[in-house]
Amino acid sequence: MTAAVEPASAAVPAVGAFAPDFELANQYGEPVGLSSFRGQNVALVFYPFAFSGICTGELCEIRDNLGMFEDSNAVVLALSVDSKFSLRAYAAQEGYNFDLLADFWPHGAVARAYGVFDSGSGMAQRATFIIDGDGRIRYSVVNPRGQARDFGEYCTALADLKQA
Repeated sequence: MTAAVEPASAAVPAVGAFAPDFELANQYGEPVGLSSFRGQNVALVFYPFAFSGICTGELCEIRDNLGMFEDSNAVVLALSVDSKFSLRAYAAQEGYNFDLLADFWPHGAVARAYGVFDSGSGMAQRATFIIDGDGRIRYSVVNPRGQARDFGEYCTALADLKQA
């Protein structure tokens, strides 16, 4: 009997590289494609799971400071390996008014394309990519398991884009 082999994750794309394009369903089942945001900045936020403590804290901080993203002509796209049904309940409970994208099937395909899928646990790592209007990555961070991201770094990365 042969064991199934999971596709390997790509390397984390370098700052300055073009961001891998994708299309995923949001919490309402609507298709959302990265390339549809050309001309606008994107904060692509990978998080392990809906309803988990650190993830909820980070996304609530984004929710509470969404104006900062909007002032920087940036849209927030948050991705996890959860289903769109879980994400809809999560968004409703927490009052998230930005897209939560379901990287559910093929399981973690977009996280793999960005080099942030943890195949041992079946989840996306805690990672953020700030992408400019031309589709190039201008900032990235991948945090170790259990460590929240520094929200101040988002502020700095977005301010740098405004000045560019």
